[in-house]
Amino acid sequence: MFSFLKKKKIIPHIKLSGVIGNVGKFKQGIDFSGQQEIISKAFSLKKAPCVAITINSPGGSPVQSHLIYNFIRQKAKKNKKKVIVFAEDVAASGGYLIACAGDEIYANSSSIIGSIGVIYSSFGFTELIKKIGVERRVHTAGKNKSTLDPFLDEKKEDIDRLKNIQLDLHKDFIDVVEKSRGSKLKKTEVELFSGEFWSGRRAKSLGLIDEIGDANQILKEKFGEDVIIKKFEKSKGWLSKKLSSSNDHIDQLSNILDEKSVWQRYGL
Repeated sequence: MFSFLKKKKIIPHIKLSGVIGNVGKFKQGIDFSGQQEIISKAFSLKKAPCVAITINSPGGSPVQSHLIYNFIRQKAKKNKKKVIVFAEDVAASGGYLIACAGDEIYANSSSIIGSIGVIYSSFGFTELIKKIGVERRVHTAGKNKSTLDPFLDEKKEDIDRLKNIQLDLHKDFIDVVEKSRGSKLKKTEVELFSGEFWSGRRAKSLGLIDEIGDANQILKEKFGEDVIIKKFEKSKGWLSKKLSSSNDHIDQLSNILDEKSVWQRYGL
């Protein structure tokens, strides 16, 4: 009789898109300082039954990934709210780590999910500088300050040191996934923590996500067709837009190529 007096449910929806960390002089990726206020505002809606988060990221900084993951979980616990995460094109590497902040994870059947590993890549220029007649001169205080210098030959002890750091980071990543997904992870012959990535459909069968679906579809199924989905997304300020359209084209091109190379690992 008085259905018109019933208030519609409002679901705060955070959108996280891009490479995680600082990706350029005037272009910022997903980082904790840039998302902290937005996440706090989303969780401040007291009557919201949950907070939805859409992630579209190929990864990036492990530190920023952990900071965002931890902050989401802290806010969820403090405000006693469920977190529902939706993966778009990619939730890989650090992008998947952030996705693990969700009590439930959904993805498109064609989304790229996983890449639970750690990577370091660079180039070696030792032969090049020999050919063009350049002599490399390095003077350090501290014998390991020139570790992995691309203009010097690689040293076994440097590589071993790097691998030990990678193993530490990898273990941290695995701990987050196991804590988040728990018994949902399926016991199969597939090694989940090898750095491999899968389609959304395959990720579901491995227990890395819960179901196939998008934010609009799932939130309406859970909370009704008349649910209001309120977007929380970092906007690009006027100054940032002005600076990014400046004449520093070489710097901008370098930033674009760096970011593009991360996305291209997953065919995007």
